Amino acid sequence: MDVSQYLEIFLDESKEHLQNLNTQILELEQDSENMDTVNEIFRAAHSLKGMAGTMGYKRMQNLTHDMENVFSEVRTGAIKVRANMIDILFQCLDALEGYVSSIQETSDEGTNDNAPIIKLLNDILNNKGNDQAEETVKAEPITEATTVSDSTATMRWNELNLGSSEKVVLKAAKEKGNHIYGITVKIQESCILKAARAFLVFKALEEHGEIIVSNPSVQDIEDEKFEQEFTLVYVTKVALDEILKAVKNVSEIAQAEGGVMDIPEGNAEENQTNESEDVVQISQTAVAVSEGSVPSKSATAPKDKKQTPAKPVVNRTVRVDIEKLDVLMNLVSELIIAKNSLVSASAVEDTTNTAFNEQIEYLESVTTNLHESVMKVRMVPIESVVNKFPRMIRDLSKNLNKKMELYMSGEETELDRTVVDEIGDPLMHLLRNSADHGLETAEVRRARGKNEVGSIFLDAYQDGNNVIIEVRDDGNGIDVEAVKQKAIERGTITTDQAENMTDKDIIDLLFLPSFSTAKVVSDVSGRGVGLDVVRSKIEALSGEVEVKSKLGVGSTFVIRLPLTLAIIQALMVVVGNEKYAISLGSIQTIEDIRPEDIKQVQSKEVINLRGNVIPIVRLSDVLDIESDKNPEENMIVVIVKKGEKFAGIVVDELMGQQEIVIKSLGKYINKCKKISGATILGDGEVALILDANSLF
Repeated sequence: MDVSQYLEIFLDESKEHLQNLNTQILELEQDSENMDTVNEIFRAAHSLKGMAGTMGYKRMQNLTHDMENVFSEVRTGAIKVRANMIDILFQCLDALEGYVSSIQETSDEGTNDNAPIIKLLNDILNNKGNDQAEETVKAEPITEATTVSDSTATMRWNELNLGSSEKVVLKAAKEKGNHIYGITVKIQESCILKAARAFLVFKALEEHGEIIVSNPSVQDIEDEKFEQEFTLVYVTKVALDEILKAVKNVSEIAQAEGGVMDIPEGNAEENQTNESEDVVQISQTAVAVSEGSVPSKSATAPKDKKQTPAKPVVNRTVRVDIEKLDVLMNLVSELIIAKNSLVSASAVEDTTNTAFNEQIEYLESVTTNLHESVMKVRMVPIESVVNKFPRMIRDLSKNLNKKMELYMSGEETELDRTVVDEIGDPLMHLLRNSADHGLETAEVRRARGKNEVGSIFLDAYQDGNNVIIEVRDDGNGIDVEAVKQKAIERGTITTDQAENMTDKDIIDLLFLPSFSTAKVVSDVSGRGVGLDVVRSKIEALSGEVEVKSKLGVGSTFVIRLPLTLAIIQALMVVVGNEKYAISLGSIQTIEDIRPEDIKQVQSKEVINLRGNVIPIVRLSDVLDIESDKNPEENMIVVIVKKGEKFAGIVVDELMGQQEIVIKSLGKYINKCKKISGATILGDGEVALILDANSLF
């Protein structure tokens, strides 16, 4: 069987199970007696084992099998959860993540058997204690077939509600030298897919004979409307021991018992005419099994005995490859461009055709709704990124020998999938920064009158067309003087410059590449790689990051991200003979400024706008375009914001607001930081999109 077609599903589901295991083991560390958590861990490990086995990844299967064994003992009370066990389980998860990463890269799990970890798991099992009088039942198939002939079991089989046609078939089968057995199969309580196991039992039995009746009905078994047990009436020429052995070979079968069954007396004569039809129906049932369905009592019962069909369970979700969504998004983008072209054409023609104008308005409404719908499909909760951080903080707490807790809120906040994929690294760096640089040791915190357990907070929430993510801590805060001295030592700034810099300007130095205030290089930090990655990644996503800090109280890093990167509302402006777009998300106001209101501060042009001194950026100078504006006329200044800073962008002319599609400039022209992309206007002309952040 070629399982490569299921590889993507396997990877997706494995990552979900591993994340679930991370979360549950963290909870188990806090509450080792919670059996719901233990059961959830057992089920997740069990599912991983089954998936790995199906795909043929034996090493991964072996490791999860040993994890499952440990939790099987924990469930029965034979083993108590201890701190060292939690550490070993996290080692297991790291090893499993290693397998999954290898499979993702090479479609192969690699050659690492992780023998030391498996030995640790077996040591847990072997050292469970000798005070257990009885050996607990492990989650394994039975080793011997059990033949039962006591009156209770036989009665159970004989009390099955057999129809007259079944009785005829059983009598005819016995006359031809067949054995008639009653078989009861019990599935393990830990089994997740009971219906699938039942199907495999049916399939194994059909290879040696025919199933006449099942109880519960096959429909109920397919719908998993049964406990752990089902009973069959079975016709075969094979000995009972072999039949039970075949059942036993199906995994997750706790027990299989069988015995010779009495044929209930019935009026054979009145049903003789139906005998041939019944035998044909039984043969058809066997064929149905080989094709993937399970035989049912209804297949052999007279046609007037109809069962009420069970209501089907509808799956409400579907996995979609992100590339397919990208294609769909691109098509929506092209539709919006076409719509803009029609709007432009109607404006040029100055048509008075009411019907035409109404249709354009209708098209605008449809494209807007379609765009919003596609965007909703692409939106995913940031939970998929942040749920790995509690484990990371736990490990950092041990590595740094600091007591700390992570508190998260707003995990359900949604972002575009492309943004979510990229936001993980910046958040990881900020959390590590808080744990290492922000939080003090327990001794220092006690001396300062703080709780010795440090707190780190990760909060996410939506703010208009943006999502805000805050990472804050109640630690030491940023020592501005220490940063200033480090910057002077490195030659980043001069002493004179340092005197004129605000605290905010000095804190911004932390975002420079290879800048670190750590005195010792450790595994966690000190190499100056971190905050520069945060800023570059966030700004590449058209977002921004700012810092608020108070010495001795703590720090807050605020990340502001756009909801989407594909289609935005923009202000169209003209400079010289070129058209440019500025995202509305970064625009505060548009001002009409007289030339005489321009002042000079340190040889830089500024304006005093309602008490705020704002630097002026002449776009014609930045982009090397000759302005068509008369220098004596009032200037159009677009006030843009980055964090708490403002700047005024001088343009020649305003075209108005427009919904635009962002097109990438590609790898060949990605060096120009002032331009974040391009868009196609309604008349087919290309306009560049300005990155307002870079102008600061």
